[in-house]
Amino acid sequence: MERKEDINQVFDIPFAKRTYLKNSNSKLFLRILLISPFLLLLFSFAGLRLIRDSKIAFSIFLDQQIDSNDDQRILGHLPYPEISKDKLVFIEPNIEVHIDMRESLLNMRKDAKKDGIYLVFLSGYRSTNLQKDIFYSLKSIRNQIASERARVSAPPGYSEHSTGFAIDIGDYMQRDTDFEVEFENTDAFKWLQRHAAKYHFKLSFNKNNKHIEYEPWHWRYEGSIEALKIFENSNRKSK
Repeated sequence: MERKEDINQVFDIPFAKRTYLKNSNSKLFLRILLISPFLLLLFSFAGLRLIRDSKIAFSIFLDQQIDSNDDQRILGHLPYPEISKDKLVFIEPNIEVHIDMRESLLNMRKDAKKDGIYLVFLSGYRSTNLQKDIFYSLKSIRNQIASERARVSAPPGYSEHSTGFAIDIGDYMQRDTDFEVEFENTDAFKWLQRHAAKYHFKLSFNKNNKHIEYEPWHWRYEGSIEALKIFENSNRKSK
């Protein structure tokens, strides 16, 4: 008789424990179900706030890049509109420029050739999307921050090349100086210094520019009303 009671006691205790645990798990699961919508809502608000704060921080960063004289510079560069495609013409298979400067540019090259100088056109119009690829590719190539990259390449929307009035020029006899400061030592650059103004071309970024690295190969056209309007702000700020 005592043995039977012992057996009941052995099996009653674990059964009670299993019932307790089962009820506890059910209650915990129910609580999770009840509070999960509130947790989801809380995380949603936190995510939206994080996105908003990120946008505000980025806006503050851009504001800090604008000069105190409110000339709208970003990382040293002025904003420029992108030319409409119907105003572009090809001067070579892969190089387009604004139609207003085509004749002057080709005449300049022809007259330089008469003096034994062979000008090479390296780059003309560049779309904003292409400028974006160039600007951000420098990050992976050179591992530079934005302000460092901007010294040698304009951010998208801030490049003279997007206007169609900018042209990069090299010396056919010294191609190793293409896009290099050493271009200033070539006969082509010396010829441009003496004669480019006659064709309404101006060096955009000289040695005195406090925002952008010296680019002896980069010239812009200022021989039309449209071009003068586009570069008016830049000329005014450089005085």
